[in-house]
Amino acid sequence: MNSHPHAGALVQPAPAAPSMPGTTPADPALEGIYRRIGWRLMPILLLAQVLAYLDRVNIGTAKLQMAADLSLSATAYGLGAGIFFLGYFIFEVPSNMLLHRLGARTWIARIMVSWGLLSAAMGWVQSTTGFYVLRFLLGVAEAGFFPGVVLYLTYWFPAHRRGRMTTLFMSATAVAGIVGGPLSGWILAAFDGHLGHAGWRWMFALEGLPSALVGVLVFFLLPSRPRDVRWLDADALARLEADLAQATPAQARVHRAADILNGTVLLFALIYFLLLAGLYGVSFWLPSVIRAAGIASTVTVGWLSAVPYAAAMVAMNLVARQADRRRNWGTLVGSSALVAGVGFCVSALMVDQLVPAMAALTIASAGILSALPLFWNLPTARLDGMAAAAGIGFINAIGNLSGFVSPFAIGWLTDKTHTATAGVGLLGASAMLAGALTLMYGRQARRH
Repeated sequence: MNSHPHAGALVQPAPAAPSMPGTTPADPALEGIYRRIGWRLMPILLLAQVLAYLDRVNIGTAKLQMAADLSLSATAYGLGAGIFFLGYFIFEVPSNMLLHRLGARTWIARIMVSWGLLSAAMGWVQSTTGFYVLRFLLGVAEAGFFPGVVLYLTYWFPAHRRGRMTTLFMSATAVAGIVGGPLSGWILAAFDGHLGHAGWRWMFALEGLPSALVGVLVFFLLPSRPRDVRWLDADALARLEADLAQATPAQARVHRAADILNGTVLLFALIYFLLLAGLYGVSFWLPSVIRAAGIASTVTVGWLSAVPYAAAMVAMNLVARQADRRRNWGTLVGSSALVAGVGFCVSALMVDQLVPAMAALTIASAGILSALPLFWNLPTARLDGMAAAAGIGFINAIGNLSGFVSPFAIGWLTDKTHTATAGVGLLGASAMLAGALTLMYGRQARRH
């Protein structure tokens, strides 16, 4: 969850990071290979993630109309928004292991077609129960997409290049926030009452069906592994495989899926849970916070919702370049999370003041979205083979449970206190704890 108007521009490769030991510092042929791979893979992956995240979180904008039509309380909305992640959790690890066995092309295409159709079906919901059921099924359908792409990138890029590629992929999350807010707000206003249907119903249909169509494109355009492509000749393929082998971190790696439930993987899962709590808190509740500050127009709410994501998109790519240059991923993940925590806490104290609350939430969003893609450099350095498929799926599944816990907790606290202050403060505490745990892990890893 899944993140630009100018997505194509982002695919331009960043300057090469310093080579790992054993590789040629400036190999023009190798640079050309990675440039070709980036241009071939990243545009379709970026588009897929934009649609994934949009279909996951557009419920936040739909709530502006949907809550009244279906008589949803804040608690009921929070439960419905979050129940997506229960389905996601149950099917995450099996889905990622199937991707490893069946191939990325087939499995990612299946995921996208099914979630696109289910997201569009949200436009026909008539009751709270139907809302819950479809959100759960949407989570089942989308399970495996994001960790599948994280795993997929390990097939094509070594660790010292993967930070930027993962950040580029997750920039699509910010794009979805930039484009999704104004687009969803406009659909709500422009289509409300068209052919006798509410604007939120049109929004789900118009934003869900493109995912199914792009899923078909994925099946035809996305190669599963380097050996499956015709645009890499034998020499290029040999260079790529040699570079990937040489760049493997010289630390103990876990290969068997049965061995992933160790303390380190569980710590990764907890950190990711805490980071995602902040992301989903912003995604699901930002429109409501803006509305509570006195903004009535759904179009204006949509445009203002885009501001934090626009700032985050710039910040996360700058931080990723720095991280891959210095290879201090853990330090930057931890410090970015701490910055996010401060932003959330400040916004909690000013939740009814639009300008300072938006400024603080912008800082929080930049911190969270900078931390999340770099985080994946930590577990992928410790996991390999089927253990990588299972471990990445497990970490992502546990982490995404925060998508259930966070919206529900904020909704419950909002109903109890009649303000968003306590809920947003909870997001701040989560981000700060994630930062502290990451920095502690980094310190211990350096000692060993």
